[in-house]
This record gives sequence, C-alpha cells and structure tokens, in this order.
Amino acid sequence: MVNYPNGKRNTSKALVTTTNNHSKIEYGKRGMRFEEAIDLANQYYLKHNIAVIHKKPTPIQIVDVDYPKRSRAVIKEAYFRKASTTDYNGVYRGKYIDFEAKATQNKTSFPLINIHDHQVEHMLQVSKHGAICFILFYFSFHDEVFLLPIEPFLKYWDIYKNAEKKSIPMSEIKKYGYHVEKKYQPRIDYLKVIDHIYFNELN
Repeated sequence: MVNYPNGKRNTSKALVTTTNNHSKIEYGKRGMRFEEAIDLANQYYLKHNIAVIHKKPTPIQIVDVDYPKRSRAVIKEAYFRKASTTDYNGVYRGKYIDFEAKATQNKTSFPLINIHDHQVEHMLQVSKHGAICFILFYFSFHDEVFLLPIEPFLKYWDIYKNAEKKSIPMSEIKKYGYHVEKKYQPRIDYLKVIDHIYFNELN
C-alpha cells in the first residue's frame, strides 16, 4: 500500500520528458533532473519564506594553482572529492532537516550500493539529536518519488551490510515510505509529506 499524504494519487506529467521515438534518457541525466526539481522546490520554499534548505557543495581538492599576479590566483587543476555527508540540509519550522536524494532506472528495487556508509552514519548521528532525516527515492521508469524516513531505512541497510540483500524492493519503500506528489509549484513538494509525518498535518 502506498502512503499518499492526501489520500489521492497524482497523475501529473513526468519529471523527465521522453522523446517521441521512446529513446532512453541516460541515467545520469535523469538523476540530475531529479536534483534540479528538488533545487527548484527549495528555491520556491526560500522565496515564499517556507523553509531554508540548500544543496551542499561537493568538496574540491585543489592540485595546481598559478599566480599570474599577486592579487589573482588561477586554479589549473582540481578534482571533486567524495561528499562527506548528505545532499541537502536546512531548517523547516524550527527543525533541522538533512536528506539524501537518489534516482534509479530499476523497475522494482533500489540498489543500496548507491548509498554510502558515511551518508548513513551522518544521518544516524544527526537524527539522534532531533533532526528530521530521510531519503528521497525517484523511480524514473514509473516516474514516482517516495520519501523514506531514516528509521525504516536502517532496517534494510542492516540487511544489506550483512550481505543478505543488495537492494530495497520498491514495494517496501511504498509500504514504509510516503508518496511525494508532483505539482505545478513546487514540482516536488516534499515538505507537504514532512508536515504529515512529523507535524501531524494533512493538507
């Protein structure tokens, strides 16, 4: 059973537009567009004074710097380092929010290899101090987004770490998570689900 915050299924257009010849869009682009939709939602929340939530910048390791002038430095070579925590964080209704966003082309499950130990450890640590932590899953084949709180996710993470299963079935994410409706503005209104779960509000 899918948890829909308002009890209704949304039938709006897909997050990712497909072409007439049904050519597949590269996985990376789908993931990028998913994050772009989240970024736009966060911009909407900020503009309307609803919440302050930002995407964390990926750390960069600078290897070579040139100084053509004393007052100017030019980076010649640099590399992206692995992010140390999660994708997004911020404040909503006086609560600290911290979450990860993941997209997959898989039809029936999400491969847990795409989530890293340090990300789970970070969410576990901040949740112990009262933070709202969750993962947004986007199943591009079905064009559906689900919000799974960190608490039920940890059960599947432990199973994965014990080498019992390599993925979370989509059916389990539907069962223990919440469907995020797609709207006109914001496109992915995940804070509506947060209101329902953590503030006992049904919009």
